[in-house]
Amino acid sequence: MNDRSMAGWIGFAGIVMLVIGFIDFFQGLIALFKNDYYVVSQSGFLAINLTGWGWVMIVWGVVLVLAAFALLAGQSWARWFTIIVVGVNFFTQLGFLGNSTYPLWALTALALNVVVLYALTVRWSDSEADLVRAR
Repeated sequence: MNDRSMAGWIGFAGIVMLVIGFIDFFQGLIALFKNDYYVVSQSGFLAINLTGWGWVMIVWGVVLVLAAFALLAGQSWARWFTIIVVGVNFFTQLGFLGNSTYPLWALTALALNVVVLYALTVRWSDSEADLVRAR
C-alpha cells in the first residue's frame, strides 16, 4: 500500500460529503418552494412544518459542504467534525425521508452517509500517518 492511499480515502470522503451537502441543500429548497413534493406521514418525527424544515435542511447542507471543504483542505479537526455531522445527517435523513414515500431515495441518502463514515474510519492510524507525510 502506498503512502497516499489513506489520504485518498479522506479525499474521497470529502467529495462524497460535497454531494451529500448539495443533496441536503436541494432537499431544503424543494421543501421550501414546493410544499406538495414531500408527503410526510404522521409516524415521522418531523416536529416543525415543511417550510421550517426546508430552512433547516438548507443551513444543514451548507454545514456539510463546509465540512467537505475542510476535509479536502486537510484540516485535522475536519475528520472528527465530519464523522459527527454525518452521524447526525444519517438520522436526519432517516427521520425525514425514511418516513416519506421515497424509500429508494432514502436508502441512497443513507448509503452515501455510510460510505463517508467508512471512508473516514477505515484504518484510522494509517491515514493519520499518511496525512502527515502528504503535507
